[in-house]
Amino acid sequence: MRGDEARVVDAFCAFLEAEGWRVTREVEFVDVVATKDGTTIYAEAKGRTTSPGLDVDTMYGQLLRRMGDEPKQRARYAVVVPDAALPAAKRVPTWVRSRLGVDVYAVYEDGRVELHGSTAVTDPDNFQAAWVEDGEGEE
Repeated sequence: MRGDEARVVDAFCAFLEAEGWRVTREVEFVDVVATKDGTTIYAEAKGRTTSPGLDVDTMYGQLLRRMGDEPKQRARYAVVVPDAALPAAKRVPTWVRSRLGVDVYAVYEDGRVELHGSTAVTDPDNFQAAWVEDGEGEE
């Protein structure tokens, strides 16, 4: 882990530990794995870069590959970015992140960590309703 990414990971791990999570770093190519009360968070992080949009897109791809072939019980996924990259991280619509269980965490210069969740409640500014067919149609 280089430069600013280490700062982002350190702040995120400290945040989780303060919330009672058991945190491990660099587990099977995942930056952070945290467990608490039967739930596991798998997190990928990026630091400040010259191409935040491209790097955030790459991070989402890395996270998606880490999800495996079958859904994991009580798993959450997270992308962790410096606050300057938050707009890039939130380009993935909330409804998509909600279905995949992906939360966005922003790390600020002062070390503060803020959750930008994956539901209309936790991320109302980035939520758009998705219409789902109910299977009932005209015959």
